Amino acid sequence: MAKIEPIVGRYVHIDYEGKDYRIYFEEAGQGIPLVCLHTAGTDGREWRHQLCDPDITKHFRVVAFDLPRHGKSIPPAGWWKESEEYKLTSKFYADFVMAFCRALGLDRAVVMGSSMGGNICLPLALDHSDELRALIAIEACEYSPGWWLSWLSHPHIHGGEVCATSVYGLMAPQSPDEYRWETWWYYSQGGPGIFKGDLYFYSVDHDFRGKCQTIQGKIPTYFITGEYDFACTPEMTQETAAKVKNSEAIIMKGNGHFPMSENPQNFKQYLMPVLEKIRARG
Repeated sequence: MAKIEPIVGRYVHIDYEGKDYRIYFEEAGQGIPLVCLHTAGTDGREWRHQLCDPDITKHFRVVAFDLPRHGKSIPPAGWWKESEEYKLTSKFYADFVMAFCRALGLDRAVVMGSSMGGNICLPLALDHSDELRALIAIEACEYSPGWWLSWLSHPHIHGGEVCATSVYGLMAPQSPDEYRWETWWYYSQGGPGIFKGDLYFYSVDHDFRGKCQTIQGKIPTYFITGEYDFACTPEMTQETAAKVKNSEAIIMKGNGHFPMSENPQNFKQYLMPVLEKIRARG
């Protein structure tokens, strides 16, 4: 018998500021909604290991969606007429995450994101905590400078291979080759200018310095970072968590910037206790 994974993929249409966005998402499991946000320049495939893990899906409805222009979520109609290059902003990102949750009727979801998906957890904690249950901010901190690279769109550069190879070193050497190269593959397939535009949010638009202290802490925020991450170091994560009320910093041994895809078994050791804490809170 062929092995069939439990993941189901569907599309949902989301109206945002007068534009129709056709958004692809995958889900598995039942229980507490757990919305997973991918890293810059990639898509929801990064979460396939968690979507297929029965220990996670037994109590959580795991949902991973592709942001507009990423993966199977194509840009809105008329994108080719836009005069400005694509640049992801904090406002659009946070608003769209919440619009997605509302469109699917996800009641008090847990949002779990990595890298730029982890950074957006800070604006979500500040402005949308009334609609959420908890936040899991992976490889996240208040400010991640130095990653918006203007030369990424140069015509002499093979965008996919350069993007993929530029992030390969962010993974831990202990992570299995199979999964490190799988992560590399995801990064090699982004649309033109998408990785660069995401990095605009990651290193320019997302500057939460001076704002962390204003988060009320109505819901718990769990910061999880790999020891080999040099884009968002463990020290940067711990310093950020110390400023956020009702938060906890967790540093993973033997993992890097893409824990859910580069070393899912290692990541699971740190994720499961967090999920149990969220379940225990009711």
